[in-house]
Amino acid sequence: MAKLVHRTPEPELMNDQEQADAYAQADFAEPHNYFVQLFAEYFPQNKPVKVLDLGCGPGDISCRFAKAHPESIVTGVDGAQAMLDAGAPILKNFSLGDRVQLTYGYLPNVELPKAAYDTVISNSLLHHLDDPMVIWESIKKFGQPNSSVFIMDLMRPESSELAEQFVNMYANEEPEVLRHDFYHSLLAAYTLDEVKQQLAKAHLNQLKTIAVSDRHFIVHGYLNLQEV
Repeated sequence: MAKLVHRTPEPELMNDQEQADAYAQADFAEPHNYFVQLFAEYFPQNKPVKVLDLGCGPGDISCRFAKAHPESIVTGVDGAQAMLDAGAPILKNFSLGDRVQLTYGYLPNVELPKAAYDTVISNSLLHHLDDPMVIWESIKKFGQPNSSVFIMDLMRPESSELAEQFVNMYANEEPEVLRHDFYHSLLAAYTLDEVKQQLAKAHLNQLKTIAVSDRHFIVHGYLNLQEV
């Protein structure tokens, strides 16, 4: 199999309406609940209150996180207005009142409702970023001392053939637009070693990186701003 020496970037913003609607209408209950479950496993004593969801898309994880943590107020931010618009029915279905707010903004230069957050989460944003430092600088900008950080994303497979196998294994029944995006997202993803290098460059070595599946990793830990 041919090695993927370099990642193949994909567009940072998902502003195509068909694409946004497909994501908003897809059933991501299992993987998104897994995200929430993993957070609880790695932060068993944590009671997140002010939560920031970076790259929230249509807000499904923002809502599931808020539902799992009734004390929390979640701000989701995304640079794709089409994604945010497609999330309106999701917010309505979860009936969380004003505990979830989706905000348009392009990281890291975005104005948010709060100056700092005690929990920062993100799912599948990193692989969209041509400059990966954007997510790590945003965490430092909007976090505060001892903020809990929980980032989940795809790992780049070692070959395009393996990426195709993952699409067939995990997205075989999905619409073609989602299959297409999943394949290209895999090729745009970063390896664990690349993520560790990013954290070192950002002076975020206090955060730990581990693989949690054959195609996902997490970055987790508490923010120590004295080190950054």
